Amino acid sequence: MAAAEHPRLLLPQFLSPDLCKELEFIHRSCGTVGYRPNVFSTTLSHLIATNCAHLILPFLSTRERLKEKVEEFFGCEFELFIEFTGLISWCKGAYIGWHSDDNRPYLKQRDFAAVCYLNSHGKDFRGGIFHFKEGEPSSLVPVAGDVVIYTADNRNIHSVDEVIDGERLTLTLWFSRDSAHDEDAKLIALLSQILLSQEDDECNSNLPLPASDNMYWFPHGESGFDIRCARLQILGFSFYSSNDGKYNISNTSHDPLELLVKPLQIGRGNEIFEKEFINSLHALQVVQFYYWKAPELATERRETGTAMGSAQHSLIEKSSNLELVLPCNNELAETVLGRISYDDANLSFDWSDFALAVIRWEDYICRLCGDLSILMPHWLAQRTVFFVNPAELKK
Repeated sequence: MAAAEHPRLLLPQFLSPDLCKELEFIHRSCGTVGYRPNVFSTTLSHLIATNCAHLILPFLSTRERLKEKVEEFFGCEFELFIEFTGLISWCKGAYIGWHSDDNRPYLKQRDFAAVCYLNSHGKDFRGGIFHFKEGEPSSLVPVAGDVVIYTADNRNIHSVDEVIDGERLTLTLWFSRDSAHDEDAKLIALLSQILLSQEDDECNSNLPLPASDNMYWFPHGESGFDIRCARLQILGFSFYSSNDGKYNISNTSHDPLELLVKPLQIGRGNEIFEKEFINSLHALQVVQFYYWKAPELATERRETGTAMGSAQHSLIEKSSNLELVLPCNNELAETVLGRISYDDANLSFDWSDFALAVIRWEDYICRLCGDLSILMPHWLAQRTVFFVNPAELKK
């Protein structure tokens, strides 16, 4: 326990490895440009706004557990509201000098902070070590699953070293005693609007809808890159038009980024996967899901055999579809995000496993959507977003 003049607490291995990987999947398939240079973020309100409200469910238990820990440690039981919940990744060049979290006038409502590390220094990134200006522990080397909580005031002035390579990923929460800044009230309002609008479009109710292009654009001088394209390309994939070459890339009146919100396909090497995805976020979620679950998918395929009925797939020759030549500085993207190669983890890509990933992603999303539909009436009645086992509510 830290000295009273610098109240802070370290909770080793507070988050499970599985949850860390699930939140990493959500961020890498839904994240946008963040609040400072070389930082990317995924907030709960953004997930709801992009038709991914179901993806807030993996956050709920951790939000509540952390709130209880903060209230217990700082002796403010039943006084706190969660003011912000978000996934934040710091990429090459990102850093922050000495500051306290409430040093900006518009953030004075923040009383406490919790930073949950989702990946590890030395393994997933270099640099990015967290330092407190005074008190103990004075420095924290990020380890996946560890959490640090502290007061968001000048008793805990802190800094973060510049990230040298890779992507430093955290789940960050702020807490406030001011009910006017309760995040749950805002989330309930958003959920009510989104779910009402989906009643007339049930067929696509589980599929993500991209936000505006500028939210995905990482600028760098006169160039830059689209996060959706960059994350896909770093993993060895490309987007292809589903119009079979009807789109004229030389026509300057067309904005190629507009194609990212339309049906498209993905390819790897000289092969294109036959399935059509509704938009770029849909494709990116499936690709990131594949790499999240790759070992399990490979095991399932070996145990059940390659002929799996609905998991059967076919590939199209690259020449039959048009590769989307999108404005993307690939070299910059790899420098900022890091050249992520899951092959380095002894995982070899397999289209059969990917076809199975499409099915398992749909199962995963449908399960979360089903749970969300059960929980929503209780959230609306209580005016708060909370975790409860949906199975219990069915009884």
